[in-house]
Amino acid sequence: MKNSKVLIISYYWPPAGGPGVQRWLKFVKYLPEFGVKPIVYIPENPNYPLLDESLIAEVPKEVTVIKQPISEPYRLAGLFSKKSSKTISKGLIPEAKKQSFIEKSMLYIRGNFFIPDARKSWVKPSVTYLSEYISKENIETIITTGPPHSLHLIGLQLQQKIGVKWIADFRDPWTTIGYHKQLKLTESSKQKHKTLEKEVLNKADDIIVTSSVTKTEFEGITKKPITVITNGYDYEPLQAVTLDSKFSIAHIGSLLSKRNPEVLWQVLSELVKENAEFEKDFELNFIGAVSENVLQSIEISGLSKYMNNFGYVSHKASIRYQKSSQVLLLVEIDSEETKCIIPGKLFEYLVSNRPILALGPKGSDVETIIKETNTGNYFSYNDSKSLKSTILGHYKNFKNKNLKVHAVGLQKYSRKNLTAQLVSVLKK
Repeated sequence: MKNSKVLIISYYWPPAGGPGVQRWLKFVKYLPEFGVKPIVYIPENPNYPLLDESLIAEVPKEVTVIKQPISEPYRLAGLFSKKSSKTISKGLIPEAKKQSFIEKSMLYIRGNFFIPDARKSWVKPSVTYLSEYISKENIETIITTGPPHSLHLIGLQLQQKIGVKWIADFRDPWTTIGYHKQLKLTESSKQKHKTLEKEVLNKADDIIVTSSVTKTEFEGITKKPITVITNGYDYEPLQAVTLDSKFSIAHIGSLLSKRNPEVLWQVLSELVKENAEFEKDFELNFIGAVSENVLQSIEISGLSKYMNNFGYVSHKASIRYQKSSQVLLLVEIDSEETKCIIPGKLFEYLVSNRPILALGPKGSDVETIIKETNTGNYFSYNDSKSLKSTILGHYKNFKNKNLKVHAVGLQKYSRKNLTAQLVSVLKK
């Protein structure tokens, strides 16, 4: 593997913000230490819903980044409704009953005319360009990372055309991901997705997934080797951070419409009404995009006056918020499909030295990781009694200046250790 080249085909890359960037930005950082030279292929003119210019400085100076133009429908959609186009591209899809005619139309068109996704037009020109580039550069292995899953079609066609080894990396599942149900797919469109998914899973030389639940799901579709390589954390050099003086519960990252833990808002509402001291000390902080649906639920619960909505911030700023918060909130949609979703922020939460308060479906990968690492508590949506008791316990420890975490076994989630796992797949 010494001094070998690997071509990474990705849509998300700095200055894009959000968790989709971090995974391969960090792999690219550490691959050279294992004798692998990464080359990154990205769009020249992407339509990123979130930007974080600070991440540009994290791209290793020695890495080769090649670009080709992409044509995306979100720009055209923006001519009709800039707000709706931007909201949907961020994943902040409104509830069906609250969708405007334009939003319903955009979702239908996105779901049924752009299969597998809105970046499908990049496949053909990328295959043409990369066929020549791969041969010229003597590249033996390519990696496609999705979503967007149309990038896996680039890998599929390059493998068929020039015989290059192809590894498909799934940061999220394909047909079982939660938002598929919101795309107003026809039966014919659903079948097209399943057909493409099956072809990718059965033609790729190796498959990488980020969760054990996704591995089990894919094993029902393919016999190809599947390796779980989760997301992880990296060392973040920060100046000393002072803990919030208030009893702050903070959520870092996007809080989508469906990811609305009304049971939590009810519990917090009860606590501020029942405990005057808690009411005085309590603070609810959101760092990242928050859907209108969530904000309305908080208002109905009488919590708006305790809330600070900071909006999207740079990755470095989000790390400061994580380390200064008293309690970190992690929320996942309560459904079978989301058991495999492990938000990238979880791993940064793990090393923030703050207790995690997580809500989601029973039996999820997130529940397993939090329990294994002793970094917090995990609750199902019908467990309000335990949730309330735990928050009250955290508050008492906060008042006694004794709100701490005693984490174990975090090292296996370091970005460097995860890159070692990736190299093992490349060596096959």
